[in-house]
Amino acid sequence: MQLVSEPKYERRSWSHDSRRWAYYRPREDDIVIATSAKCGTTWTQQIVSLLVFQSPEPRPIHQLSPWIDHRIRPIEDVIAGIEAQTHRRFIKSHLSFDAMPIYDHVRYIHTARDGRDAFMSWHNHSRNYSEMVLAAFDGAGMNDETIRAPLPRAPESPVEFFDTWLIEGPEADKRNDFSCNKYFELEKSYWRQRARENLLMVHYNDLKADLSGEMRRIAGFLDIDIREKIWPELVEAARFETMKKNGAEILPQAIIAWDKGYERFLFKGSNERWRGVLSEEQLARYNARVKAELDPALAAWLAKGRLAAGDPRPT
Repeated sequence: MQLVSEPKYERRSWSHDSRRWAYYRPREDDIVIATSAKCGTTWTQQIVSLLVFQSPEPRPIHQLSPWIDHRIRPIEDVIAGIEAQTHRRFIKSHLSFDAMPIYDHVRYIHTARDGRDAFMSWHNHSRNYSEMVLAAFDGAGMNDETIRAPLPRAPESPVEFFDTWLIEGPEADKRNDFSCNKYFELEKSYWRQRARENLLMVHYNDLKADLSGEMRRIAGFLDIDIREKIWPELVEAARFETMKKNGAEILPQAIIAWDKGYERFLFKGSNERWRGVLSEEQLARYNARVKAELDPALAAWLAKGRLAAGDPRPT
């Protein structure tokens, strides 16, 4: 197993710390599912779980697929759990490509989503943390010399929160755990690496438009043979509605972290909820930042997905 590149920088926030990846010891067939917040992470984890286990049986996703950079749980416990796994491992990250160690035989799946859709899900997510989680994030921030502050609370209004999310410059990451700055940085980092053979670019829109086809793409990328006899059951188990129906088994610990537990975490699963909510002026500011910061091809892919905008992998 060869280390292709060291992390180029650290990323720390109330929820995550990239330094924790120094404890990771890869296996030849490991899978890393890396996304920005609320871009289909758990959905992709569920798909990979179904493919790895070749069974539609609901399984606890976050226990099977731990989030290494999540700083609340002791890293020694996280690594011990990963090392004890005997199935093919699939690990979660919310880090930019450049903030992780990259290995040649590890497969990386990046799932993306339009920033406005990710924002609306992020507002619901961060607005409804339990008091226990808020206290843990407050402690993490206060004890980190690069932060020294409790977690800023998300306002009730998504309109007000969007203004905070859009803040530019060094102040952005002091006001929000997953700012627009962080979203753009992360998406640009994977876009730059999209030609890598061990990186697959997936989009939320494509999962919604052709779930079976996208699952076959993921299975092919992971060199997993498809058992056609049970394929319809696997696709059905990966649908958002089925995941929500099985939420108590898939996300058993969500009740500790969010008001209403898995029902809050698996909230809508829909796009364009920002229409009629965010103002024309706010949307114009977002579009101006997209135009200023993103390659036009990347901007089109983030807004539409592969099926509408074309394959992001360069020919």
